[in-house]
Amino acid sequence: MSSRIQQLNNTAADLVARVSKSVVHIGNGSSGGAGTVWHPDGLIVTNAHVAQGESLWATLSDGRSLRAQVLAHDRRRDIAALSVDATGLPAIELGDSRSLQAGQWVFALGHPFGVRDALTGGVAIGTGSNWNQGPLAGMEWLMLGLHLRPGNSGGPVFDTEGRMVGISTALDGPESGLAVPIHLAKRFLQDSLRLTTAA
Repeated sequence: MSSRIQQLNNTAADLVARVSKSVVHIGNGSSGGAGTVWHPDGLIVTNAHVAQGESLWATLSDGRSLRAQVLAHDRRRDIAALSVDATGLPAIELGDSRSLQAGQWVFALGHPFGVRDALTGGVAIGTGSNWNQGPLAGMEWLMLGLHLRPGNSGGPVFDTEGRMVGISTALDGPESGLAVPIHLAKRFLQDSLRLTTAA
């Protein structure tokens, strides 16, 4: 293996190790998905369709399983904010979804089919509101050229610097997926929780 390829491998492995500290597993007893630590004091973001059920639990990267409370949700945009009773959690670094350009590399972490912190990668296709003609039509999405699977929902989409640019939401084809742009997640948190800071 050439030194350049080895360097790329090491860089990718380091990136996943860093981001995975902020990724949690969300379970409700019958199904599950992923979520991301947004704030060290127990604030987690995920999809609204993941945060369903009367008994939600968040399993942190350190193995702790904590009861999760839904603070706010928007089913149309498929975003939810959860709270767990913990402090000092490793919050993810936030990126800028509006500056993401077609062709830039992106990655997603989640727990498809019960596999913890599984990585998928590809490129950004673009952003807009005309990607989907089903129930998700008319909303602004990140269109991604990567393979999302059941269990990726609610997990982070991040750039090559490990900065979160979206929330994995839905498959839109065999090798494409949709994500909630991070600037819409910020707006949701500001509107619903009156957060005045980005993180």
